[in-house]
Amino acid sequence: MRQRFMVYRNGEYCCLFGLLLVILLASSLFNPATAEPADSSLYPHIKSFFPYLDHIGPFEGKPRAAAVYGRHDLLGYVFLTSDVMPVPAYSGKPISTLVGFDTHGTIVGVRVVKHQEPILVIGISDNQLDHFVNQYRGINARDRIQIGSENRPGYQTIDAISGATITVMVINTTVSRALQLVAESRGILSSQTDTSITPATMDEKSLWRSAWAEKSFQISVLGSALVLLLLILLFQDWLVRRPVLLAYVRDTYLVFTVVFIGWYALAQLSVLNVFTFIQALTHEFQWQTFLVDPLMFILWGFVALLLVLWGRGVYCGWLCPFGAAQELINQIARRLNIRQWEFPLVVHERLWALKYIILLMLFGLSLQSLETAEHYSEIEPFKTAFTLRFQREWSYLFYAVTLLLVSVVNRKFYCKYLCPLGAALAIPARLRLFDWLRRRKECGHPCSICEQECEVRAISATGEINVNECHYCLDCQVSFYNKRKCPPLVKQQRKWNKQSQSHSEVVTLNMLVNEVVEKQNVSESELKTSEPRTKK
Repeated sequence: MRQRFMVYRNGEYCCLFGLLLVILLASSLFNPATAEPADSSLYPHIKSFFPYLDHIGPFEGKPRAAAVYGRHDLLGYVFLTSDVMPVPAYSGKPISTLVGFDTHGTIVGVRVVKHQEPILVIGISDNQLDHFVNQYRGINARDRIQIGSENRPGYQTIDAISGATITVMVINTTVSRALQLVAESRGILSSQTDTSITPATMDEKSLWRSAWAEKSFQISVLGSALVLLLLILLFQDWLVRRPVLLAYVRDTYLVFTVVFIGWYALAQLSVLNVFTFIQALTHEFQWQTFLVDPLMFILWGFVALLLVLWGRGVYCGWLCPFGAAQELINQIARRLNIRQWEFPLVVHERLWALKYIILLMLFGLSLQSLETAEHYSEIEPFKTAFTLRFQREWSYLFYAVTLLLVSVVNRKFYCKYLCPLGAALAIPARLRLFDWLRRRKECGHPCSICEQECEVRAISATGEINVNECHYCLDCQVSFYNKRKCPPLVKQQRKWNKQSQSHSEVVTLNMLVNEVVEKQNVSESELKTSEPRTKK
């Protein structure tokens, strides 16, 4: 009996324990007040949206969203746009934005929590991004939202971020449309809402078309400039024979590159663009991903053409805003007779390898995490110098200004030794089809003029041009056709002058002889006519 009683008691305990587990499991599933968001890092943002929150429910439902409670009263909902509308941006990945709205469908807060957009790393400060997303506070799910300064009746206007039009359009599309979907699913917004006030879902195709229409002026100016550069390169042999004209054309183009491409269009290319393209190739490649930024797409397409025909030097020497800024600063310094300082040749050639080492390190980081690579890619001063126009923290400002000041005494120091983008472009440039820079057998021996004049020291002592380091300034081609500087041409000119002088001497002698003969004939004729008068 005692054993039966013990078995009975043990079974009773097991039943009670099982019932307790069921109750606890049910409470965790059906009581949202005890659950937390899937990602605890989101809690501070949600707390800033709902200062009086007490509990946060799980992210659940279709579309996924989490209910926010304050003392068991429903305050609103939060959701991630990447869960509701994963529209790819320029990086090919969605921008994950946390959105919170109250029970009336009014937005109480927006935060970008995760992205892989190069422009948000190299071109936009955190303050600019926070200012942009804070504009959504107070907008209702029933409102229509537009980007830009145009005032349209019935629309809520959001100011864009200069230089990040595509990213802004993606954020606005995902926030506005996802907000409506979540509000409808939770019964806050009627699913029968008039479609005339519902923004249409912007897919990738309509997104890039809108971007190209938005930047039609910049596209036309950039396209014209690239066509001009193409003509300069195609007719370079004619142009280098006119060094004064070439200097004027080149300096004007460099100023255009700094002002328009760099500061106005914010189209400075970065090594992050290379990593983004590589990741797109290894994952789901789509042209629409790159078409959403028209200026970058056009520049990269033109650079690809340059790599095949001329190598990487044309971009580094003509189209890179930071390289153009260094070149112009160095030209001013030389005109002011500021003494130049160069590394010894052995050190200079070793320093060339630095940019390739930096490229490999960044590429390795990008394979593990593109976000980590984006952080360390700040070795490129492009964001500070152009996108933020030197309005940044003092450490970044000091770094960018120092590199520009170094270019006063050392021509294009950053480009020669530190630029990972230049190193990345040099690798495919080895497959170029043509060699457009002319050389003679005398180059390097005995002539070394081009080697001494090369701005980036890309010409060896034996006369060969290192196309991986050449910036295509065309200075060596000016010397190549200069009859007063290039020794083979000087020698040829002297020979021609000597032959011409000998020929002129013969001609002069013949003219003198003919003149003497003519005078003699005239004298004889005069004598003959005067003889009869004398006899008479």
